[in-house]
Amino acid sequence: MNTKELKYFQQLGNKIKQLREDKGFDQKSFAFDCEIGRTQLYMIENGKTNPRLLTLLKISDGLEIPIDELLKIKF
Repeated sequence: MNTKELKYFQQLGNKIKQLREDKGFDQKSFAFDCEIGRTQLYMIENGKTNPRLLTLLKISDGLEIPIDELLKIKF
C-alpha cells in the first residue's frame, strides 16, 4: 500500500469505528451481526487491511447507511 492508500484506509477505519460506537455497538457483536470476523473488523477499523467490497456492504448495512456515504472520506 502506498502512503495515500494507507491514509485512506486509516480514515475509513476510524469512520467505521466512530459510526459503530455512536450506535452503541461493541466490536464483537457488531462483527457477528455483519457476518464478518471480529479480527477482520479490528483490522479494518485500524486501517491495517484493504477490505473487500462485500465486507464493506455488510458493514454499511449493519450501520444502516448507504455504502457511498460510508466511503466518503475527506482528505
